[in-house]
Parts: sequence; C-alpha cells; structure tokens
Amino acid sequence: MCGRYTLKIPPEYLLSLFDIGELPPDMPPPAARYNIAPTQPILIVRTSTRPGEREVAHVVWGLIPPWSKDPTMGARMINARSETAAEKPSFRTPLRRRRCLVPATGFYEWRKNPGGTKQPFVMHRKDGAPFAMAGIWETWKGPGDGEIDSAAILTTGPNALMKSIHDRMPVIIEPKDFALWLDPLVDNTAKVQHLMRPAPDDFFQATPVSTMVNNPRNDGPDCIAPLVEPDGGEGDLFR
Repeated sequence: MCGRYTLKIPPEYLLSLFDIGELPPDMPPPAARYNIAPTQPILIVRTSTRPGEREVAHVVWGLIPPWSKDPTMGARMINARSETAAEKPSFRTPLRRRRCLVPATGFYEWRKNPGGTKQPFVMHRKDGAPFAMAGIWETWKGPGDGEIDSAAILTTGPNALMKSIHDRMPVIIEPKDFALWLDPLVDNTAKVQHLMRPAPDDFFQATPVSTMVNNPRNDGPDCIAPLVEPDGGEGDLFR
C-alpha cells in the first residue's frame, strides 16, 4: 500500500513537469511536505473543465464514494488495488472517467523485522526528482451545497527493490504516459491497464529513516534524514 509520502517541488517545476499553464489564483505555492498522511489535503493534477488543459487541485486523501452517507468513509479508501479497481463499486467509475496524477518526491514503506518491529524506508529517486503516482478522484456532495473532492492512490505489486520491504507499491506514471492516463475520452480501463505496473527496478532508491515518520504530526526534513548514508546523494529537490 501507500500510506505516507513526501512532496517538495518548486512551483515552476510543477507547472513544467505536468504541462500546466498556471496555478489557480487562490492557491498558494505548494509547501514542502515530508509526511503527508491519509485524510489530509493532497495536491493532484487532473484534466481541467477547459478542453485540452490540465489543472492543479487540492483534494482530501481518501476517496469518498458519491453514494456514501458518511464522508469519513474515505479514511478507508486511501489506496485502490489496480488489479481489481475496475470491479469495485467505489473505484470503477473514477478509474474510467476521473484519473489523476499525484505528484511526490518520495513515499514511505515499513519492513517487518524478525523481532516484530518495523523499519520505515523512504523510497525516492536517486536524483531527488519528483515523480507522479497514479490516482483516481471523486466528488462527494453533502447536505445543502457542500462538496468534497477526494482521491485514492492506485497500487500494484512490488518491483525487485520493493520485494525486500513490502509486497505493494504505488503505480508510477511516467511523463510520456501522462496524456493517456489523464485523457477523459479513454473510458475503457483496458486501454490504460498496461500503465498500472511496477516501476522499473532501478527507478527508486530505498533509504532507511527514523521511526519519527510513524507519527503524522511530525512533518519536517528530519523525517527523510537517512539512518545510514545511501549510495549516492539525493538531489536538491529532495532535500
């Protein structure tokens, strides 16, 4: 699964990477986040209502199905298994019509130790560059005029690196596939199924970090500080 992640990206890099004209006028530049947790606001990139354009939006992490009577149900919907999402009532429609990208610079996973403890790792690119996780989003309409946009991150099986840590990882969408993944006219999930695969084995580097990341109230650079220096340094964007 993917239950925590990081994002530190300059606005100009965000706009360039995802081919977006500008941030919404009421949206401040994205702040550096080192321990993004479920139910918190997250940044997504999705197709705009303006034809041919993309937009950045803040949504709640944890997809709230439109038929749900209780928005807290989203806390149990932070991930969707890519292998079965097209069959699930909560996920099949947004997978067809409301796919999105979730920018990140790292995600956390925990490896079980023989003694029962868990060692957290942050998975990141060796150069510290941002990447895009596959997501789906939905709009929940509450009483009156209240609306909540929410999202879930799609997961898949592990690549060779992840197998030693966990049996799941987020689906990573590469820039060359952004247009296909976001295309609202591609409503046959079979046409995007090939994108929902593990990242290449050398895409990420795994760095062990402190258990301070276990507490979502901790959201500073110390969360990604390595316990042991990895081979090769992280880039400026990651720091």
